[in-house]
Formats: sequence, structure tokens, C-alpha cells
Amino acid sequence: MQRVVSLLMLCLVTTAAHAAEGLVTVRSAHSVDGTMQRLVAALEEKGMRIFARVNHTEGARRVGQKLPPTQLLIFGNPKSGTPLMQCSPSAAIDLPQKALVWEDDDGQVWLGYNAPAYLSRRHRMSGCDKALEKVAKALANFASKATAPERAAGTR
Repeated sequence: MQRVVSLLMLCLVTTAAHAAEGLVTVRSAHSVDGTMQRLVAALEEKGMRIFARVNHTEGARRVGQKLPPTQLLIFGNPKSGTPLMQCSPSAAIDLPQKALVWEDDDGQVWLGYNAPAYLSRRHRMSGCDKALEKVAKALANFASKATAPERAAGTR
């Protein structure tokens, strides 16, 4: 039941309003920093490696420009990524995985990541359906954990 509720929540919070081609976007109930902290925790809990966290807002500030809160996380695990590269070596340009968390002009925070189906089309992958499905489920789960509202004490 909890799995069904989680999937329904993900469907409700996913939107194409801010989506570039191949980008899955999920509305977050948290700040950019809060969403990132929750994402990192979810990834580390599953043994994913965090390669880098890029604060684009800070970079803009250093050159005298303004940018709403915007951060990029680069993460992965060879166990998940290697099968994709075996299907199509050019997929390595999009790996490790990346997640972008940003605040829009209305103050809404979003989490975005490349849809595995888009990567499959982009790199003309074939015979990788199981690996792509596994990655898609994992990314959706990580996004849900990072963006979902806090549960009230005593609820499941």
C-alpha cells in the first residue's frame, strides 16, 4: 500500500511545466538546500557515490551576477551505470547521473533529472530495457524521498 501511495504522490508532483526535452521535473515541498540534503541522504542510504555538488548560485555571485538558488548533484554507482554504457558507449557522456534542484521565479523549488527513456533514445540503446527500468525506478524513488512533504508524527 505504501508503494502505491508513493507512486501516486510521485505522479501528482511530477509536472511537465518546467520540463526541457527528456527532463523529469518534480515539485519539491522543501527549499533547494533542504531538497538537496534529503536527496544526498536518500542516495547515500542506497550506497550511491556523491561525486560533486555544484552551487551555481554561488558561482554567479562570485562573478557579480544573480541567480536564484540552483544546485547540481552528480552521483552514481558503476553497478547501475555500467550496463547502460555496455548498451551504448556514448551514454558515458550522460553518466554519472545528475540531479538539478532550482527555485523558479515564483519561489517554487523543483528537482529535475534526465529521464532514462530519453537517454535510451539519445544513445540509441537496445537490449537495455531491464537496466533502464531499474534506473528509472531508482531515480523516481530518490526524487520522491527528496521532495515529499514531511510526514506528521505518528503517520505512516
